[in-house]
Amino acid sequence: MDATQAKAEDREPSAEAVRRYLLDDPALLRGDADLLAELGLKVDGGNVVEFGPAALARVHAAHREESFARRYLEATAQENFAAQAQTHGAVIDLLEARNHADLARRVDELAQRRFGLVAGALALEGPGRTPAGWRMLVAGQVDLILGDSQRLEAMGFQPTALGLFGDRSGQVQSTALVRMAIWEPARQGLLAFGSTDPHGFTADMGAELVAFIARVVERTAERWPVL
Repeated sequence: MDATQAKAEDREPSAEAVRRYLLDDPALLRGDADLLAELGLKVDGGNVVEFGPAALARVHAAHREESFARRYLEATAQENFAAQAQTHGAVIDLLEARNHADLARRVDELAQRRFGLVAGALALEGPGRTPAGWRMLVAGQVDLILGDSQRLEAMGFQPTALGLFGDRSGQVQSTALVRMAIWEPARQGLLAFGSTDPHGFTADMGAELVAFIARVVERTAERWPVL
């Protein structure tokens, strides 16, 4: 910044200086119709400055934006609370499973009844027997479905997962997939949920609640050997 610019800025009045000036000489503002119009103000018959249509519109717009933001936050909080409550209820249902087949049935049932989805499925890679009610996968198929050997979950539409949903696969428009590791040595598996809504599961959606259910399924499934 050169000396000329510095001097020019020094000559520019501060907001506080302008305020003090108008307080000392309010007639300047009241007598300038163009300035009042630009600010969206007007002077009423009692010589009092009122808000004009432009100013009122700005105030109304600001209030509307604030109300929308508040309603959005409240709705988001309510949805999160409802999802957590449903997840906790789902966990209790899963823990009451009597065997692997019952566990798979409960996953599908809670997907439809609690979450309004089209299907829920459990899948397990070989070698070895596949529990009744679970989808059988070949070794390495979990990586193929998820698209990455290091990937733990996938949210959104995953065409490679459609086969997990059997005769309801044609209704699935988005999926939530979480990798599982069950028994020792670990066998790779998947928990899969399918939605008819293309926006039911999206790539930018957090997978925390679905992953939590997957961890419950893992621990519950380890109660019994595969017969």
